[in-house]
Amino acid sequence: MNNFLGPISSSSSDEDDFDDDELIMHTLLSTTHDIVRQRDESSNVEKKRRKSINQDRIMANELFVRDYFTTDSLYDLSKFEYRVRISIYLFVRIARDLENNYEFFQLRWDARGKRGFTTFQKYTSALRQLAYNIVADASDEYLKMSARTVRECTYLFCEYVIKLYGDIYLHNPTRSDVEQLYAAHQAKHGFPGMLGSLDCTHWV
Repeated sequence: MNNFLGPISSSSSDEDDFDDDELIMHTLLSTTHDIVRQRDESSNVEKKRRKSINQDRIMANELFVRDYFTTDSLYDLSKFEYRVRISIYLFVRIARDLENNYEFFQLRWDARGKRGFTTFQKYTSALRQLAYNIVADASDEYLKMSARTVRECTYLFCEYVIKLYGDIYLHNPTRSDVEQLYAAHQAKHGFPGMLGSLDCTHWV
């Protein structure tokens, strides 16, 4: 996938934000479930021809890795979490699972020998669409990905994370699950007895 996962994953034992990641996974799975349903309902959309643009996808990936994943990265972990909306540890965990289980999210070369997009590029474009509800071609400048490619990444990301984590995060919560979610929500937001509500995330 990328040669930059070693330093990140080796410090994963310091994941103090485990409870936050669990809550984020619940929210992410609920959102992706809706996206997949919408795609299935509008699967007969006519494809429009798009002028081919020679984009430097390799340089775009190197820039993204240099910004967040090297030891002397331009931005720190808090910036990554603020912009991508999940912790870097959870990001790497999902990226590995996608790459190990689905060919689409692996780095591939086409019949002409042209290198495709990396796991990080495909995955990040999907996350940005889900987190910010931006138009598909908004990733063109930074990740060098066309609107059509970004839409495909988003749809498949939604479909695959449901397959990977749906049995864990989309099942009806047990009593133990509810107690853990109550405790995590109260610890973070100071409101006891709340389950599944994100309305008070900006409470001062």
